[in-house]
Amino acid sequence: MKKLLFLFVFTFCLFSACSSDETTTYYLIRHAEKERTNNTNRNPNLTEKGLKRADNWAKYFKEIHLDAVYSTDYNRTQQTAKPTAASKNLEIISYNPRNMYDSIFKAETKGKTVLIVGHSNTTPAFANKILDEKKYKDMDDSDNASLFIVTISGDKKTSIIKKVE
Repeated sequence: MKKLLFLFVFTFCLFSACSSDETTTYYLIRHAEKERTNNTNRNPNLTEKGLKRADNWAKYFKEIHLDAVYSTDYNRTQQTAKPTAASKNLEIISYNPRNMYDSIFKAETKGKTVLIVGHSNTTPAFANKILDEKKYKDMDDSDNASLFIVTISGDKKTSIIKKVE
């Protein structure tokens, strides 16, 4: 009887371990307010307001565990990501928005909680790519406060948008 009970408990534990769902959470934001004084500058820095918003993002994520912070290579996205990455002792990992959510990115982020800093067109596109549906449209050019949260748990994908001022 003891052997049967042991076998039952062992099988149950093994089954439970194999069937546990890993949860992956992506937080996606657009860069903070950028300098607009020179229309020909394709790589502007953040304004004072943008630098304050970047600090506010770090405050927002203070109590949220992050495993990684990703950003495009532009000044404005790197500057937006920097306070949060620094507060978490994480390096900013650059990503190419033309290759977002490829098999390498999926594998590197599976089961993790990740912040991704992008642009008005790449942030919703990235969320759509993760969701595998066209749910979100490009963001308004004045929207620097939207936070897309996409969660994958097993085969289930969910998403929401929050405004963080």
